[in-house]
Amino acid sequence: MKYLIIGLGNIGPEYADTRHNIGFMILDELAKQEGVKFSHMRLAYYTEVSYKGRMLHLIKPTTYMNLSGKALNHWMQELKIPIENVLVVVDDIALPLGTLRLKPQGSAAGHNGLKHIEATLGHNNYARLRFGVSDNFPKGRQVDYVLNGFDEDELPELPALIDRSIEIIKSFVAIGPELTMTKYNK
Repeated sequence: MKYLIIGLGNIGPEYADTRHNIGFMILDELAKQEGVKFSHMRLAYYTEVSYKGRMLHLIKPTTYMNLSGKALNHWMQELKIPIENVLVVVDDIALPLGTLRLKPQGSAAGHNGLKHIEATLGHNNYARLRFGVSDNFPKGRQVDYVLNGFDEDELPELPALIDRSIEIIKSFVAIGPELTMTKYNK
């Protein structure tokens, strides 16, 4: 069984630890825990992790957020992975920090990465793990907010939330989206 796990984010040091890059941060930590390194491949940084007899193909698109669908589509075709075995890990300003939600499908909710994936695939029937980054910004300052780092008081919470996200990813591939949602979406 093969799975494609896509962590959304932007490449470049100026984006490294921003809210918008939480997808990259989660996959980086998963790779670190498993002792694997990412390689620069076509449209993405790529690595593989084996878990409970399943192969997890991890990608961090190098297309920048607004063209995330390009990388996802390429790797789905390349690895012949069906859409039900795809999981997109994404930041979400509609959820408070600390809230993690696995959804089997849904709207892009204004997220440019998800909008491009939806436009590329022609549907929104793909699973996503939404990582709440909260919405603590003045009206019209959303872009500045997501492209900035986490606040000092938020930083101590991140490691546990990233570890919990990794648990959810592993649960998704081991027992599927429905049981994982029952277990983790509170």
